[in-house]
Amino acid sequence: MQRRRWIPLVLLRKLLTAAICSIALAALFSVHFHAVPSSRDQKFNDKISTARDRQSWTRELAPPLLSKAPLSTPKLKNVRGNSDYDKLWKPPSNRGFLPCINPTPNYTTPAKSRGYLLVHTNGGLNQMRAGICDMVAVARIINATLVVPELDKKSFWKDSSNFSDVFDEEHFIKSLANDVEIIKKLPRDPVNVTRIVKHFRSWSGLDYYENEIASLWEEYQVIRAAKSDSRLANNHLPPDVQKLRCRACYEALRFSPRIEQMGKLLVERMRSFGPYIALHLRYEKDMLAFSGCTQNLSPAEADELRTIRENTSHWKIKDIDPIEQRTKGFCPLTPKEVGIFLTALGYPPKTPLYIAAGEIYGGESHMAELRSRYPLLMSKEKLASTEELEPFVNHASQMAALDYIVSIESDVFIPSYSGNMARAVEGHRRFLGRGRTISPDRKALVRLFDKLDLGLITEGNTLSKKVIDLHRRRLGSPRKRKGPISGTKGMDRFRSEEAFYANPLPDCLCLTVTPVVNSSHIDS
Repeated sequence: MQRRRWIPLVLLRKLLTAAICSIALAALFSVHFHAVPSSRDQKFNDKISTARDRQSWTRELAPPLLSKAPLSTPKLKNVRGNSDYDKLWKPPSNRGFLPCINPTPNYTTPAKSRGYLLVHTNGGLNQMRAGICDMVAVARIINATLVVPELDKKSFWKDSSNFSDVFDEEHFIKSLANDVEIIKKLPRDPVNVTRIVKHFRSWSGLDYYENEIASLWEEYQVIRAAKSDSRLANNHLPPDVQKLRCRACYEALRFSPRIEQMGKLLVERMRSFGPYIALHLRYEKDMLAFSGCTQNLSPAEADELRTIRENTSHWKIKDIDPIEQRTKGFCPLTPKEVGIFLTALGYPPKTPLYIAAGEIYGGESHMAELRSRYPLLMSKEKLASTEELEPFVNHASQMAALDYIVSIESDVFIPSYSGNMARAVEGHRRFLGRGRTISPDRKALVRLFDKLDLGLITEGNTLSKKVIDLHRRRLGSPRKRKGPISGTKGMDRFRSEEAFYANPLPDCLCLTVTPVVNSSHIDS
């Protein structure tokens, strides 16, 4: 009788043991399955830096396991509504402005072409982008068939990329079909074809192109623009010309599928760390040599940059006073100064920073102080494997395009210098109403940094309050484009205007509602 009572207990124990083993095996399998990354992610995880392995800030570093879905929304939702989010990440109000780039009712299809416009672009990626969009408008004005522009292959970067390597050529042609005829190549030359190479006058208006340039069709069938940068005025052009420039820049001129795919992957990997700052750290050899800025550089480095400037024939100014340049706010912030600036704004050390730049001059010797404040310093080289970046590494324009995509998508964009990249990204983000764009007041900051070096002030609440107050109205909020500086004349007058692509308002942004905003947060 007692034995019969034990039989159910024995069976019950066996069943429980089997169940526990099954659960343990299932859990083990689950952990193993989720912990094993793909071969792509394994390449990153193998290269995660340790405390003993940080000799170079450019060493590859991988985020944790990455999903295919962007991680930004849930991470931002967790911080929205608290004071830190409002202080550091909350985008400025769009004040009721939205993109409005459709043609006016009077706009017509392209008139009959009178000839072909060839374009040789010049400069880096963003200088070429602006020039290409301007040449689309010029082709429309002079009734030309635009041949897909030739990219600059002889500038400082010596990039061999063709248009289709950097941009989506088919999309460019199709999306502008109702504005201007665009072809990939000039047809085989007839025996009697006539050409002219023309340097279009800088910052020219409608009259110049409709009269002086269009009159060339009487003698020539092909007009070649020797340069494309700054050949069209920023202001006082017909609304349809301005809107066409925006359609070309923000809709037609998108990057090639290969670049878009890689750029989105970099954004996804940055998002795995949460909200991030894209820092355009223009502390590169060409910029420092051109500007003559030598703050925090060794005598040998300063001599090297001076030699580059003296030997670059098209850089007209050779003798530059670096102290005067810096005092006037004409120098890019150094990595050390950027670190002080971000700390003063209130960004904590755990903030992810994406360095949108080429090779930083001096490498680790100049990046160490910034990295000591913000260890999560990321870059293309850290976020992607060598194999993934291999198709882009020897092409400066394609590498810059990847930085452009990550910068556009960032929660905060901060340029250390107001060059072509900074202006292009700022304008694009204004157009999209995308996040904060903080423009450092370099002239005012230099005075604070000098006082800090002299011990007249220290880092802390006082410095932080000064820096925050300086930038309350420099957060990328929509505002009307600035005209020329009062008293300037001639070419200096045009140079002093805010560039069209840095701020496409009012031409391509329209007020849709009457907003109620705090005027102290509107950009000045």
